[in-house]
Amino acid sequence: MNNPIGWFEIYVDDMERAKAFYQAIFDVKLEKMNDPTESDTELWGFPSSFESYGATGALVKMAGYSAGGNSTIVYFSCDDCANEESRVKQAGGKVEQAKMSIGEYGFCSLVADTEGNIIGLHSQT
Repeated sequence: MNNPIGWFEIYVDDMERAKAFYQAIFDVKLEKMNDPTESDTELWGFPSSFESYGATGALVKMAGYSAGGNSTIVYFSCDDCANEESRVKQAGGKVEQAKMSIGEYGFCSLVADTEGNIIGLHSQT
């Protein structure tokens, strides 16, 4: 049986602003990806290892697809979601739900990015 999620995309309106937010929150450097359709689509991928557990994905700027207002939440795995949550406001985002216990499943936070997307932060501690 495979994990149910194989890839994620977070749609953005302002790529530079969104890249700055995610790079600041997760202390990573996103990498420019080639657009396989050679259209006006811009993709910046999160660091990943295909040999490790979990899905990878990218920020996407595509004509006709606006950021925010979606009903899907992507949860990023963290050692302690309080660490990433503590960087949200300074990076231009907003904490929607501070770190809370989800019982035997660990802890999570919900935050809004600079584009109006809600993302989740998840940790076991």
